[in-house]
Amino acid sequence: MGKILIVDDEPHMRQILTSNLKHAGHEVIESASVGDARHALAEIRFDAVVTDQKMGDGEGLDVLAAAHETDGALSVVFLTAFATIELAVESMRRGSFDFITKPFAPEVLLASAGRAVEHTRLLRENGRLRDAVSRLEGSSEITGRSAAIGELRAKIARVAPTNATVLITGETGTGKELVARAIHHSSGRASKPLVAVNCAAFTETLLESELFGHERGAFTGADRAREGLFEAAHEGTLFLDEAGEMSMPAQAKLLRVLTDGLVMRIGSTKPRQVDVRLMVATHRDLRQRVQDGLFREDLYYRLAVVPLEVPPLRERREDIPALCELFLMQAARDLKVPLRRISADATRTLMNYDFPGNIRELRNLVERACILSTVDEITAENFPVAAERRAAGHTIVRAFPITPNEVAEMMPETLDLREYLAALEKALIQRALSATGGAQAEAARRLGLSRSDVSYKLGKHNIRTVTS
Repeated sequence: MGKILIVDDEPHMRQILTSNLKHAGHEVIESASVGDARHALAEIRFDAVVTDQKMGDGEGLDVLAAAHETDGALSVVFLTAFATIELAVESMRRGSFDFITKPFAPEVLLASAGRAVEHTRLLRENGRLRDAVSRLEGSSEITGRSAAIGELRAKIARVAPTNATVLITGETGTGKELVARAIHHSSGRASKPLVAVNCAAFTETLLESELFGHERGAFTGADRAREGLFEAAHEGTLFLDEAGEMSMPAQAKLLRVLTDGLVMRIGSTKPRQVDVRLMVATHRDLRQRVQDGLFREDLYYRLAVVPLEVPPLRERREDIPALCELFLMQAARDLKVPLRRISADATRTLMNYDFPGNIRELRNLVERACILSTVDEITAENFPVAAERRAAGHTIVRAFPITPNEVAEMMPETLDLREYLAALEKALIQRALSATGGAQAEAARRLGLSRSDVSYKLGKHNIRTVTS
């Protein structure tokens, strides 16, 4: 049963409606006019509204508008003695729940009012669940009590209310996009769009089209004009992930948008004004990219107004237990598996693992364990990758012919560390490629790198061929 507002300027009709609804167990409040209804809606939380259409100071459509302005989930049932198709269509278009023509049987009213109450409660519950999921998902990668994550949260709180461009850096899988989402949702643009794009997922031409849009006939296949993501994010936020992969022409266009707020679609001569807050993320060292001639220096300084670095998981190991609990709950909800718990031994195994894939890897390990486990408690045996990689890492350190300390003892009085490390990295990559017959994927596995990292370093060190 629910709390229902009756709106009708005829006292006899209000009495009939109230009597029937109260007899069915509902709590009823009466209003004799649109003005009274507005006041009641502002003061009381109702579960449904039953309103007449024609009244002295307005219409039922006015009551509908006031109800949805107060609570978008509130269901409104229309009563009218002057039923027309136009009125029914218009009331439904504006979001009414039901439409009843006078005279009506009491059971019709009761059935409609009961469904309206349940519909309102369902919409409210769905809203609460969406909010809970949003908070859960939006905070997962910045969950924890470590000093590093506390500092990151403090910086997010300071930068969010501004319109400053933010450069988010960090290793792959650390949660850079969720940091961007946290900033957006805490900003004055939270009610406007947050548009995200991965720059590495598009070719040069396609990326420019995605970002800036194109006119019909601008290139082969452009059979219609299309707005770009800058226009789609107008008055909101645009998040460019892997911005370090952008081509030089795209960088030049991006710089123009940051300079004057103008977007030029491909194939157009008419610039369009946009109001967009920009946030970018990359796992690259953009300063090094600038030195290598792969990234514009002027653009770098426009992007790095507020730099935020997301710490890798190995630097905040104390947050792993809390993250595991969060991922266990998410797995139970999303994967439809029983809610598991992680044993103390399994937690220690995870906390001793370096997580090259960071939080993304931790989430994957927990989800896999939840799916494959046949008991409620997940043990260390459910995380063989963590145990094996840790053991392999120790073996490599022990088997390496010279330790870092021995290298340090041999250091001369002066040393160009950057040049030395670059030469060492190049030599190790060349040796790995030679040992694998040029197979980059296997060389990457042996070096503990991703395939894309090896590809990038081949270009960085100008490694053209494999030497034996």
